[in-house]
Amino acid sequence: MAVTSTEDDHDEQGRPSAWEAAWEVLAPVTDLITPMAVRVAASLRLTDLMADDAVPVEELARRSDTNADALGRLLRHLVCRGVFTEREPGRFAVNEPAALLASDHPSGMRVRLDLGGFGGQMDLAFTGLLHTVRTGQPAWETVFGAPFWRYLAANPEMSVSFDAMMAGGADYVADAARGYDWSGVRHVVDVGGGTGALLAEVLRANPDMRATLVDLPDTVDRGRQYLAERGLDTRCEFIGQSFFDPLPAGGDAYVLRRVVHDWGDEDALLILRRCADAAGQHGRVIVIESHGSSGDHPAMFAEMDLRMLVLSGGRERTVEDYIAIAAEAGLDLADVHSTALGHVILDCTPLGP
Repeated sequence: MAVTSTEDDHDEQGRPSAWEAAWEVLAPVTDLITPMAVRVAASLRLTDLMADDAVPVEELARRSDTNADALGRLLRHLVCRGVFTEREPGRFAVNEPAALLASDHPSGMRVRLDLGGFGGQMDLAFTGLLHTVRTGQPAWETVFGAPFWRYLAANPEMSVSFDAMMAGGADYVADAARGYDWSGVRHVVDVGGGTGALLAEVLRANPDMRATLVDLPDTVDRGRQYLAERGLDTRCEFIGQSFFDPLPAGGDAYVLRRVVHDWGDEDALLILRRCADAAGQHGRVIVIESHGSSGDHPAMFAEMDLRMLVLSGGRERTVEDYIAIAAEAGLDLADVHSTALGHVILDCTPLGP
């Protein structure tokens, strides 16, 4: 059965057929086989299972609890795409690209691609992209049966995976923490702070500072454990609640790291208003995001903007967008700057009465 073309690939003069010419242009942006194959390899931990050896496919299938014939076909496809190598027939080994899928690689790519975790599920949500484009609504619910945040709340394992992914990338978290001058802050409130990865960096660098971690109850419980393992829990208060409800007052700085872009304008405005109300006349609201301008990294901005819509109905915003929404929330922009790894940090103060 032909699955590609019903015509000869070349005309009488030996030129590529219309199909072949079109395929050469579109194949790099339409191939779904290779991305899924890489995700399956990550999910099966094939790089870990091979270690530094060339492993016969039958043995690798035993280690990964898979079908040897199907696994061999998967790996040969990936070898043709430059991921893994077949040193001799039927014996596969890790090459430089495949090494990026090791569980202990600092990039964290294996976890981000694992189809059993949040990273892989997040990508599978794009099978509902047509729904999003037709309706303007997130695809997550049509793919997984419940809206994004409700789905996470109802699936503890996926919620844990989500928290772990948000806390991942130690260098990236450290970049966000170092990107702000905390010298005048005695009490920081991390709003939607996950398991406390950012707080851990900030507290370690500022030994006289106190902190409050605000997130949903299950996430805050994991945050308590995370900070306790680092000897920082005694300097932190833990509050399990929604950030749509009134926030604890009295903090010097209310931090929103990669929170606002998860939400559409109406919800984002409410979150910022809650922070402004809690900060009062003397506190600050610090918004930390990844893409401050569509002109800085247009491809990254465009991809993330689409991703946020598909997942939760959120959006990426330019600095001008943040200034506008902050002003509507009762905040004035005191400073904005970028960090070495591309975070954009907006330092806001409540507007006067």
